[in-house]
Amino acid sequence: MDTKSPASFQEKAVELLLSDADKIARLIRVQMDHLTMPQCPLYEEVLDTQMFGLSREIDFAVKLGLIEREQGKSILDTLEKELSLLHEAYTNR
Repeated sequence: MDTKSPASFQEKAVELLLSDADKIARLIRVQMDHLTMPQCPLYEEVLDTQMFGLSREIDFAVKLGLIEREQGKSILDTLEKELSLLHEAYTNR
């Protein structure tokens, strides 16, 4: 019998979503480090695809009641700010 509480599922959902957000940021850093320009279609495609996937994961977690919509929005907002800073740092080189 599984004795996990709803709170532990919620914590795990947040942990997984934050981990996925971190993976996206690392992926973008690697692309920038290898001279992939932010205007490059490949860069934009990867970023769009990854961000869309993360937003779908967040929507799913919200629908399951594992996280609140505002918490999901906060994860996306934080990632978007980090990516914006990375983009700015790259263009100011």
